[in-house]
Amino acid sequence: MSDGATQNFVDKWLAVQPQQRIALGFVDEASRDERVALAALEQELISSAYGIREPQVAAAKLQWWAEELSGATASGGRHPLTKALFASQRAKQVPSALWIAPVLAAMAQLEQGTSSDFAAQVAASRGLHGALAALENAWWFGVDAPVESASRVATLAHLVFALSRLELDAERERLPLPMSRLARHGLSRRQLKADSPARRDAIRAQLAELAQGLREALALAEPLSTFRGVEGRTALATAKSASRASEPFAELHRRQARTGPATAIRAWLAARHAGRFG
Repeated sequence: MSDGATQNFVDKWLAVQPQQRIALGFVDEASRDERVALAALEQELISSAYGIREPQVAAAKLQWWAEELSGATASGGRHPLTKALFASQRAKQVPSALWIAPVLAAMAQLEQGTSSDFAAQVAASRGLHGALAALENAWWFGVDAPVESASRVATLAHLVFALSRLELDAERERLPLPMSRLARHGLSRRQLKADSPARRDAIRAQLAELAQGLREALALAEPLSTFRGVEGRTALATAKSASRASEPFAELHRRQARTGPATAIRAWLAARHAGRFG
């Protein structure tokens, strides 16, 4: 993207998902800038939801985004990403409710604590990530495109990433491991900060469930953007490998930063899948 202000936000997205640099080459050049801007916007909303530790500050930033996106159809937006997106006629074809839904979901989850079990954790995370997936599918494939697969992939891939922040987030209200998993392995919040056999077992069990969910989500044969497909395939490979590793937390970090021939194959597969739906 040629605009420097917009590129800064794209770079932030690529820093979180480095494998998407390879995916860029598999996206049609005619629509690439718009689709990349949308991915960068999603990352900005995710950062607002999770990256600010003070709930009041996060709420204020999300409220700004709610006002920005609700008025962007008329105003064209103030933020560089909003301007880039709403310069396109496609943005005006996406219902306003889809633009606002991720922000409202992010605001609703600010005060959420640690989920009771894995199913509750997935349900809690799906509010925001399912809304982002619905917005993305509407942009890529039209407002009537199915979103079940995309919603599941977005949610579960986020939970794989969240698990990699286990030590950093051990003091936060919402932990990356559900309460039932902590109880089953006899772990306290303090014990999440240091490696131990119990923590390894808990991480492996979490990753195994995430891998199973991702495998099922990717098998639904529904529309997934190229970026979502790469994200899901990368998260699945990461979760599978780390769940079998002797040091799962270290393997989780190694896998998330890794790119190479396997990433190119995943990007090609994701682009081919996306191309079947338009």
